[in-house]
Amino acid sequence: MNTTLKHWKEAATLILAAGRGRVTSAHRSLFDYDVLLLKRSGKGGFMPNAYVFPGGVVDASDFSSEWLDIFRSFTNSPTFGLRSVKQHLETRPPIFATDRLKLGSPIPGEVALRICALRETFEESALRVNDLCSSELTKWRALVNQNPSNFIRMCRELQVLPNIWALHEWGNWLTPASRYGTTRFDTAFFICCLQEIPHTLQDDKEIERFQWSTPSEILQSYQAQKLWIAPPQFYELSRLCRFPLLNDLHNFASQRATAGCEQWMPVVVSNDEHLISLLPGDKLYPVDSPRDSEAAKNTVPPSKDHQDASPLHRIVISDRYTLRVQITITPKYNHVLPVAHSAVSHDSKSQL
Repeated sequence: MNTTLKHWKEAATLILAAGRGRVTSAHRSLFDYDVLLLKRSGKGGFMPNAYVFPGGVVDASDFSSEWLDIFRSFTNSPTFGLRSVKQHLETRPPIFATDRLKLGSPIPGEVALRICALRETFEESALRVNDLCSSELTKWRALVNQNPSNFIRMCRELQVLPNIWALHEWGNWLTPASRYGTTRFDTAFFICCLQEIPHTLQDDKEIERFQWSTPSEILQSYQAQKLWIAPPQFYELSRLCRFPLLNDLHNFASQRATAGCEQWMPVVVSNDEHLISLLPGDKLYPVDSPRDSEAAKNTVPPSKDHQDASPLHRIVISDRYTLRVQITITPKYNHVLPVAHSAVSHDSKSQL
């Protein structure tokens, strides 16, 4: 756990995709899988009522040396058997590149971040563990909510080995300045594909409800103002629209993960009509990283003329429920572009 950070809280989130099984003709879709979204409580201080992927803030227990015993069969490997990432260390996002041993933890960051993603997913949705009955799941979930270190205790007593190897590195998003209050997160995004939708129990504290829907259904509901998602969720769900089949998504995510990822901190500027969230690679994105600076808010507003060949990588925000991705750059680290056409919407006038 990196306590030296001034402006950020480290976090991890999990894009969880699961096969839909046999689908009736009335519910047929191009997609053969659903994605888990959780509705945050309206009483929360950070993005109340937003639909989000499961995840949360890293806890010191995620880096506890007690995990060495639970993963004892894998501790001979530097990263507990996780595949090596080919990305050069100097270009790795700090959340992955930080030497955790120098911060006092024997647990590699790539392991601890996955433990965090799994723990938070268990806290928020209580995915079934070892075929436990609902009462046992509820008991353990309550204990882990009370104290995250109880996740270690649960794994030890139930002889559960967290499947960190099923989580594939996907991205790294940072909260932009002055967008969601003073709390800002440096979040590692992982993705995991399951053959079928697991049993879940709703958390009545942080989470008001959860739902499984295809990426296109979520985007359609967002555009119809039935739910609200933040720009990172919008962007990542638009990426998933490239993969209607779960097997294709799994193969891509697994193969791509070893390439690494880029750190993205959106820089939000405005013109007369829109807010524009600039992303790395855009012609107006600050040359120097704005990670630890507030000065990025003063970036010169973009021109309305997008007809030239200048590189674009931005999310145009017309209003709370109308976003549009503009991207002309080639994604780094073998990633894919988000779908940027109206195929995901019932409204022919809408565009992602």
